[in-house]
Order: sequence, then structure tokens, then C-alpha cells
Amino acid sequence: MNFTNCREHPFPESVVQPHWLYDNDSSLQAHPHYRAAKAGSKESAVELIADLALEFLASLQPLLPEDAIFVAPHAQEVTGDNAIPQVLAAASAMVMRGQVETDIVQINRVFHTGADPMERLSLRSQFVGEVVSGAQYVLVDDVTNMGGTVADLANFIIAQGGCVVAVIVLVNAGRDKRLAVAKPVLKKLLGRYKYDIQEIFSIAPQALTANEATYLIGFRTVDEIRNRLTKARKETHLRLRSKGFK
Repeated sequence: MNFTNCREHPFPESVVQPHWLYDNDSSLQAHPHYRAAKAGSKESAVELIADLALEFLASLQPLLPEDAIFVAPHAQEVTGDNAIPQVLAAASAMVMRGQVETDIVQINRVFHTGADPMERLSLRSQFVGEVVSGAQYVLVDDVTNMGGTVADLANFIIAQGGCVVAVIVLVNAGRDKRLAVAKPVLKKLLGRYKYDIQEIFSIAPQALTANEATYLIGFRTVDEIRNRLTKARKETHLRLRSKGFK
């Protein structure tokens, strides 16, 4: 069982930004099958993807390799979990004549829904599974905000010898639509914090997403980051307790 806790690998330079359909999730949430699909109904997810995404996926066909492997972040036990990413991955593979990867699974629950940026940074996704060395992987998710989940999945695949060639999402809700941190922002982060970011979050500075880096550059000192992280962890604990998690 392989998993990589430290995020060391940035998105490849060829994967500048994801392919996305919407800038926010209002159209997604307005669909009559959305709630059931988010609650784990595969049938509802199929209806949603068929109604909203097939034309979008067809437009991507000339841009992606035919032998790509499409992989979505999903838990080992999918009952009751969001069914949209897996169905979107299957639809992408069907339209683009690729394969669906189901052996790579997320082994922890990160509870990003309702979390603020610092909570998201502290709640890292971990994956296990077999990666085909040299194979071309396309990462698929329904919504990305900070980009942390797809970044952790990309890091896992790259660390195991796979090649990440594209990212597909229905909604790219981040302020910065790019995936990788811009070089001027990275230089500023390194000048201000050196490698404190890696020590605090187990994320190498170059492996931060664009939105993670922009958020962190808003702090003036590393002590401000540490204090906000401590507060965020308490907020996460209270938020999950209010939902019945202990």
C-alpha cells in the first residue's frame, strides 16, 4: 500500500489550468438530480452528467490523448459519498475512448464542504493504489476551489511514476483559474517564509496551488500563519462536532 503524505510535485508545466464548464456551482446545484447525486446516487449522477456535461466533454476530445486513464478522487467506501466525480470520470473515458481508474482511492475524509481556506490547507487528502508507470492520467472532479484535492492526487500519481496530462472539473470556483503557483508569487513566498510552508503543511512551496499560494501570501509573518492554523483546526473540530462527527 503506497501513499505520499508530503506534496512535493507541482503540476506539470503543460497542465496550466483545468478544463472546466462553470465558474460557480449555481447551475450544478439547480439541477433536479444534484442533491441525490451528491448523496451517493449513481443513477442521479448519470442524469446530471448527461444533461450538463456531455457536450462539454465532447469539445475536449481533440485536446486529450485517446489512451488516457481517467481518475477521480473517491473514498474506499463510496456509499453515501458524492457520486458525481466517478460518473464524470466514466463519462470522460467513454467520450474520449480512454480507461477509468478505480483502484486509486482516497483513504481519509477531508470534510472540505463548508471549510475556509486555512481549514482546506490543513485537511490534506491521502491516496493509495497502483499507478501505471509512464501512463497518462487525466484527473477528474466535480468542483475545485483551492485545488488541494486534485493537487494531492496529482502528487500521488507523479510520485509513483505516472504522468498527469490534464484536469477536468465541472466547476472551477477558485479566484485564480490556474492550477500551479505563478513564479513571482513563489519567489515572494520563498523570500518571506523560506521553507516554513513545507514544515507547517507538508507541502513544498513549488507544489502549492495558485489559490493556496495567493492565500498564504496574504499573511505578513509565519507566526500569523501558525496562529491562523491553530484557530482553523479548532474551527474544524467544532464544525464536525456540530454535524455529529467526533
